[in-house]
Amino acid sequence: MNAGSIFHSAPQAPCPPNFNLAAHVLAAAKTTPEKPALEILSSTTARRWTYREVEHAVLATAGGLRALGLPDGARILLRVGDEVSFPLLFLGAVAAGYVPSPSSAQLTAPEVDHLIRLLAPALICVGTGIDAPQNPGCRVLLPDDIAALQVHAPASFRPGNPDRLAYVIPTSGTAGAPRLVEHAHRAVWARRMMWQGWYGLCKNDRLLHAGAMNWTYTLGTGLCDPWAIGATALIAAPGTEAHDLPGLLGTHRASLFAAAPGIFRRILGNAGDISMPKLRHALSAGEKLPPEIRARWQARTGTAIYEALGMSEISTFISSSPANPTAEPAIGRPQDGRHVAVIDPGRGAPVPFDQPGILAVSRDDPGLMRGYFRNPSATAAQFRGDWFLTGDIVAMRPDGEITYLGREDDMMNAGGFRVSPIEVEAVLNRHPAIEESAAAAVEVKPGTHVIAAFYQALSPPDDAALLAYCSARLARYKCPRLFIRVDTLPKSANGKLRRAALRAQYAARHRAEWNDT
Repeated sequence: MNAGSIFHSAPQAPCPPNFNLAAHVLAAAKTTPEKPALEILSSTTARRWTYREVEHAVLATAGGLRALGLPDGARILLRVGDEVSFPLLFLGAVAAGYVPSPSSAQLTAPEVDHLIRLLAPALICVGTGIDAPQNPGCRVLLPDDIAALQVHAPASFRPGNPDRLAYVIPTSGTAGAPRLVEHAHRAVWARRMMWQGWYGLCKNDRLLHAGAMNWTYTLGTGLCDPWAIGATALIAAPGTEAHDLPGLLGTHRASLFAAAPGIFRRILGNAGDISMPKLRHALSAGEKLPPEIRARWQARTGTAIYEALGMSEISTFISSSPANPTAEPAIGRPQDGRHVAVIDPGRGAPVPFDQPGILAVSRDDPGLMRGYFRNPSATAAQFRGDWFLTGDIVAMRPDGEITYLGREDDMMNAGGFRVSPIEVEAVLNRHPAIEESAAAAVEVKPGTHVIAAFYQALSPPDDAALLAYCSARLARYKCPRLFIRVDTLPKSANGKLRRAALRAQYAARHRAEWNDT
């Protein structure tokens, strides 16, 4: 530890010089070829793939892609839903020396068109039930074409410099405009810091991830990491409901369970049995886990939830773990091998311990993105000297524990005080009548902002009762001045609260009233 909010541990061993991400992920095919690598689970069936079968399908896919005559480094847009073809295409493209770019199956046609313009792919792979883009300007493979790739003569892994481009993933960015994040082959090597820094992962584990296979959280935590260590990845079949997950976890002897906070909330909302005798612990990421969900899960299952914080540009790098658990309000600590600081963006220097600032990671972190695709100005804007600024507002204790306060663009200003929406939501979510809440600063008249609490509740209490409840638990300047019941809270595809959307919706409804007055 150095003076100020800095965490610096010894770096992990460097990535091997002649490296391929897909070869690293599937190395267990050489040592344990008949071990189950993947099991896709439903209430009645389990489709199993051994390491030998997964590697063969990936290399056959690589061979089929090479046979198309694409140039080395060609970009391939994956428009593939929650099906096994997605990881096979992703790893097959990387194995062959191409650059896959996953995209959400929920994108609209205009969004897909914009993504195509940004990426300029040489090939688009379109999965079952997804509309092919119109006039894409490149070759398109449909489901039957994708299936044919998997029976092609296999290629071999194409190794090279670990810093070369491996894949590109979209992110909305703080301004809401889509950006494409470039990651190198070394990114998967850097994920080894999560194995003990978050998961407590070993090769005997059976890890069930609740997300769809075409979600990057599932791709990394649910597939690539268990495979890289030689464990077994379990994935719930498409259409599986949250209340069915405990049964799958128990029946299929899952030792680890990974999900977004919303999944834990839905499981706990079911009064049925939660019996998972082989489960050691659970893992949460995607957004801040409400403390009451963690406590209820512990009480119902007897197991802990370990939380992680990350972003598309670096994946998860702050976490709690079985080896280094943290207690509320901390979300975790930097994983061993990381170099992390809390920065005053104006000065570009670390703030004192226990003071809020922007979470930053060293530009030398092996898991950090190469940059934003074809957007050097946006890339440069994220750095202050040697630090990449994440946009997350946090505070660091002297022991390295990190308390998460919210996104920089979600922080609220009340009477000159900066207020974290996380703190307000934690209080609201403990109210017995409230299912879920989101806090945001809204403009009630030109130039005047107040804290508003948007919440879901079957039997909403009156505003006076909610104000009294908050006033007993929060400083006056932190208390919401508006309480607004909503049917649903807007969320991103991966379950994160979209507080900016709430602000925009409120402004749109009330702008006419401002004009009338």
